[in-house]
Amino acid sequence: MRILVVEDEPLLRAQLVGAIAAAGHTVEQADDGVQAQYLGEVEDFDAVVLDLGLPLLDGLSVLRRWRSAKRNMPVLILTARGNWQDKVAGMDAGADDYLAKPFHMEELLARLRALLRRRGEHASAQWQCGPIWLDTRQARVLVDGQPLVLTSHEFKLLSLLMQRKGEVLSRTELSEHIYPQDSDRDSNTIEVFVGRLRKKLPAGSIETVRGLGYRLLCTDSA
Repeated sequence: MRILVVEDEPLLRAQLVGAIAAAGHTVEQADDGVQAQYLGEVEDFDAVVLDLGLPLLDGLSVLRRWRSAKRNMPVLILTARGNWQDKVAGMDAGADDYLAKPFHMEELLARLRALLRRRGEHASAQWQCGPIWLDTRQARVLVDGQPLVLTSHEFKLLSLLMQRKGEVLSRTELSEHIYPQDSDRDSNTIEVFVGRLRKKLPAGSIETVRGLGYRLLCTDSA
């Protein structure tokens, strides 16, 4: 999943990015409202963690502009503890959930998982494709009940393929999911990761669609 973190306090932003990335997501970040509004309008994110107290443009205005532009990604707003007016204003502006500062990172991750489950077709934290099981909460994969050891990039790649199983995903789309920064993106490396995944998954799980990309097929157990 691609998550946007918008927070102007450097230490908290780094902690959020680190925790969300460790949970298996691709994370992009912004430290002011103008940058956040731009990213939210030109990039596709599965969810956003949005602080309301931002420089240049406050988070509430950013959220309102996203919703006016028909950007409907789930948004979890961060508010000052006890400031119920911000909470109400945020929900009225189109937020999906809120969390008061200070907070436990485990709670933020749990709320983020809930938003992601609500958005997609996956009603639980466990996804299945044939003999492949992926647990988004524990960031682990099983094949025929046996644990599969994956690198972080391999896990992110498999997560997107399972989320959109049966769909053809281009190398560029897969690359954007794995690498949050444009400078890091190289669609050629996707072939390497796909090759590694193929060796670990049942035969025939990942199909190459010539000239278009790859798709995950829910095969029988090998």
